[in-house]
Amino acid sequence: MLARLSIRDIVLIERLDIEFSRGLAVLTGETGAGKSILLDAFALALGGRGDQGLVRHGAEQGQVTAVFDVPKNHPAAKILSDNGLDDDGEMILRRVQLADGRTRAFINDQAISVQTLKAVGSALVEIHGQHDERALVDASTHRRLLDAFAGLEKDVAALEALWDARRAANAVLGEHRAGMERAAREADYLRHAADELKKLAPVDGEEAALAGRRTTMMQGEKIAADLREAQEAVGGAHSPVPALSAAVRRLERRAGNSPALVEPAVKAIDAAINALEEADQHLNAALVAADFDPAELERIEERLFALRAAARKYSTPVDALAALATKYAADVALIDAGAEQLKKLEAAAVEADQRYNTAAKKLSVAREKSAAKLDKAVNAELAPLKLERATFTTQIESDPQSPGPQGFDRIEFWVQTNPGTRPGPLMKVASGGELSRFLLALKVVLSDRGSAPTLVFDEIDTGVGGAVADAIGARLSRLASKVQVMAVTHAPQVAARASQHLLISKDALDKGKRVATRVNALAADHRREEIARMLAGAEITAEARAAAERLLKAATA
Repeated sequence: MLARLSIRDIVLIERLDIEFSRGLAVLTGETGAGKSILLDAFALALGGRGDQGLVRHGAEQGQVTAVFDVPKNHPAAKILSDNGLDDDGEMILRRVQLADGRTRAFINDQAISVQTLKAVGSALVEIHGQHDERALVDASTHRRLLDAFAGLEKDVAALEALWDARRAANAVLGEHRAGMERAAREADYLRHAADELKKLAPVDGEEAALAGRRTTMMQGEKIAADLREAQEAVGGAHSPVPALSAAVRRLERRAGNSPALVEPAVKAIDAAINALEEADQHLNAALVAADFDPAELERIEERLFALRAAARKYSTPVDALAALATKYAADVALIDAGAEQLKKLEAAAVEADQRYNTAAKKLSVAREKSAAKLDKAVNAELAPLKLERATFTTQIESDPQSPGPQGFDRIEFWVQTNPGTRPGPLMKVASGGELSRFLLALKVVLSDRGSAPTLVFDEIDTGVGGAVADAIGARLSRLASKVQVMAVTHAPQVAARASQHLLISKDALDKGKRVATRVNALAADHRREEIARMLAGAEITAEARAAAERLLKAATA
């Protein structure tokens, strides 16, 4: 529900803060006092169209902030979550209108797009008035409202899941069928390519490994002689190691007599022997690596030639040949085994389609039954609203050939305003005053089902009075027991039923040089006085005050 509305520098409003409560709040005031300005400002905070003309003359910008108490799991909370916005239960919608025409939008002090603000605002508030083309009069919402009245939301969600499963099954089937058709067109080529690549058996990274091995072998051939000569000098017949070892043994036998003279030399010779032996090991390893079989080199070169020739033939890098071989083998397998898989996928698609159709037909039957109940309930509300000769009907057109996520029903609210006239869509047939009363009857019947938590009715009682105005007030009061209701009204019968009465007026400022809109919460005597003014006009009489008192007492009886 709307908890607080703050407006700064919008048209005639300099600074305005209004606290709202649950129930029915009415806004009254003389024509031109600023009721429309207040609603325009509220609509701006909900994502409505901005206009530089909304900024108060002399101000650089205007601002409207609407604070809502939102229950958990409300659709507005999901919109915030989907857009990565924080939600702590209280939602603060803020819109800044700059004098140059630009606007900025915020939710909980986080900058957002106007589209996101509008989506959240639409989930929180519905504004209704004569010739209003939003909410209930929008035929695209009628299906959702009928489902809400019937309590079919879970059935619709289940059908949407079946629709997704149906689409997925048909997508897999279509992809498989297209693959089979493509493979069949290229069958001979694919079989030849798959066989050739299977025989070649390329391996990822094979080219680099073979090229490296070939380079090592060719370089080894050039330095093999030098390696052998060095190995002969270090570890062959002319190696100094035996002589050095003998010298070390002789010195070690003398070490006891002159250790200081002998031990450093022994350590140095030992190190030299170790270094020579390590060098001998490296040289032997190098000789083994350099020693190659010419036949092996030839095999390596032939393998490289075959791999690179295949890469040129199939226009792909050598390292991609293994993946290509896998793909061609899969395509051939699709040809060979695809028919059987196709049968399975076709069966799965048929089953998914049957499950969807069964659920859609069941939902359609439930909608037909619920539509009759909705029609009966709405028509029962029409007579007190001076629409006793009118008829409300829910038109359902079912076309199984045009399925969708919510079924194959097209639902639209129709009315017949008088016997003998042609019934038609609600928006096209009903006049402005009739439309507002049809809308109120619908809202009362739907109550808090399929409704935003805050409803605003803008002068829906225009052109009516007496018993009809009283009936409108009674229904607004009933509706306010389920959701928060705000009504801009000129009807004293409606104002008398409010739980919160706000008077909108204009005050002269700066010795009459300018005016500003004010909003005051009325209570007790002040409220009776305003209702008396609504009854009598400019001059309030004792009779008007007495009539106002009777209206207030009757409203609380």
